[in-house]
Amino acid sequence: MQTKTKKTEPKTDLWELRLYVAGQTPKSLTAFANLKKICEEHLRGSYRIEIVDLLKNPTLAKGDQILAIPTLVRKLPQPVKKIIGDLSNTERVLVGLDLRPVHEDEGRQA
Repeated sequence: MQTKTKKTEPKTDLWELRLYVAGQTPKSLTAFANLKKICEEHLRGSYRIEIVDLLKNPTLAKGDQILAIPTLVRKLPQPVKKIIGDLSNTERVLVGLDLRPVHEDEGRQA
């Protein structure tokens, strides 16, 4: 009888991320570029980014209770999480999204 040591976790097929912006300001463009980079490094092939421009659709801010922009909302996997800002602090974004680089704890011993 073989025993598998691989950890079984619920599989999330798709991360649904929504980035709220107000036009194509430098901060909004930076937030999108940073988000795209983080997703490609940590969620390659399993994410979808929706950009919501509040200048075009201001009423959409109510549904996710957006108070500042840019704001990133993680819709899936649950629970919903929000990160405000241009997403330039990669570590803060990874913690906010509950993502951890695989190599983070390698090499550390007690």
